[in-house]
Amino acid sequence: MDKKIEEEGRIMKRVMRVPAIIGCASALLLAPAAWAAEAYPAKPIRLVVGFAPGGANDLVARAVAARLGPRFGQQVVVENRAGAGGNIGTELVARAAPDGYTLLMASVASFAMSPALLGKVPFDPINDFAPVTQAVVVTSVLSVHPSMPARSLQQFVALARNQPGRINYASPGTGSIAHLGSELFWKTAGIRLNHIPYKGGGPAVADAIAGHVECIFGLVSTQTPHIKAGRLRALAVSNAKRSAVLLEVPTIAESGYPGFESSGWLGLVFPAKTPKPIVDRIYRESVAVLGLREVQTQLEDLGLDTEPSDPARFHALIKSDYARWDKLIRDAGIKGGE
Repeated sequence: MDKKIEEEGRIMKRVMRVPAIIGCASALLLAPAAWAAEAYPAKPIRLVVGFAPGGANDLVARAVAARLGPRFGQQVVVENRAGAGGNIGTELVARAAPDGYTLLMASVASFAMSPALLGKVPFDPINDFAPVTQAVVVTSVLSVHPSMPARSLQQFVALARNQPGRINYASPGTGSIAHLGSELFWKTAGIRLNHIPYKGGGPAVADAIAGHVECIFGLVSTQTPHIKAGRLRALAVSNAKRSAVLLEVPTIAESGYPGFESSGWLGLVFPAKTPKPIVDRIYRESVAVLGLREVQTQLEDLGLDTEPSDPARFHALIKSDYARWDKLIRDAGIKGGE
């Protein structure tokens, strides 16, 4: 009888030890992940830009990378992988290991416009990435040559209505942020203009200044010096808020079209399945960098307004812009390369 009691006691002790053993094992399994997140980053991070050096995407990436590196004690290296309207670099990051060492300076062009323009892209903008934060808002501005009589947006619309399809307007190119924003506004205002696409903002602005086209719908960053010098007359900006470098220029919404907003954005994303602690760390540090006055001034001088957002809000923006631009592009029958 005593032996039976002793045996039952030993069994009970073993049973009671099982939860403790399981708990220890779980802790050991979780320890590497926790240690990895705490030790991150243990090597340089690459920040991929899908466009050539010198453009807005590249300049924002370098402004952020230069200040993230010292905060991490590791380099953040900008890697330009230009081509296919930013899609080459975007695909590279979509296929990269989700280990926190490959970031992308994402753009509305690749994430929300290219899929509709091209019909198919080699990545899923909604599901192949882990959004970190929006970085800046890219605003367009409608300007006219000084010889044009319109001195306000209302006067411009009235002129266009009286001359349907006869006023020529320049854009940086078919399918660009500025082109699609202009199409959205013409549709909203019920007017029709003749689109003259250029291969970049520089040539478009040059012809607008020369009077070869009556007006231009292009980025604030390329037009601001000429607006301030009086070579172009700005009528309205496309964003919901006025541009920091053109505070005297009203928004389209303020000029008789309440609720109108058309802007682009640049932001940071990781490949999908990147661990949340890493995403959160990059988010916190990036927002701190974007909050630095020196960074805001540097980007404002380029016509770019800093506007960080948390990962959830940025993901929602990507989804809403994807749907909005897809509808506009399909309704207007715009195709990439036109």
